[in-house]
Amino acid sequence: MINKWWRNSNIAAGLITIIRLYLGVSFLTAGWGKISGGQFDASGFLANAIKNPVLGPDGNAVFAPFTAFLKSFALPNVELFNVMVPWGEFFVGLGLILGCFTTVAAICGMLMNFSFMMAGTVSHSPQDIFIEFLIITAGINAGKYGLDRFVLPYLRKLMKKENGKEIQKGSAA
Repeated sequence: MINKWWRNSNIAAGLITIIRLYLGVSFLTAGWGKISGGQFDASGFLANAIKNPVLGPDGNAVFAPFTAFLKSFALPNVELFNVMVPWGEFFVGLGLILGCFTTVAAICGMLMNFSFMMAGTVSHSPQDIFIEFLIITAGINAGKYGLDRFVLPYLRKLMKKENGKEIQKGSAA
């Protein structure tokens, strides 16, 4: 019952808009700070995450495959991550603020937050993940008071048009 309300109610859409804006500003400012500063370099963070992996009570690395990914791919390609992290944060924030592709933005933000946590940095990631979960659970209602209200119906209309052309082509053959 609560899920139905969260996904369909105008009041819920208003609440999720406030939550979405809060998280969006957080991501946007974090990304913009890195972009405009011009000095963002993830190599120290990655090296530290590799050197000091998250350990379980038994002393073994909890996220060993993720640490291996950081060591074998992320650190050697740090230039790629120096671009992806700030611009990813910026575009997640922009998507959440504008309410455009809101669910996709929340999923991408959640991926970043989980990555930060698996690298050993907790910070406000658990709170962000909870908010992102609420946004994803709200589905289309999360962008009701945003650009999704216009963009998603337009895309549906385009897809129906394209599918109609394929059906017509297929039936003529």
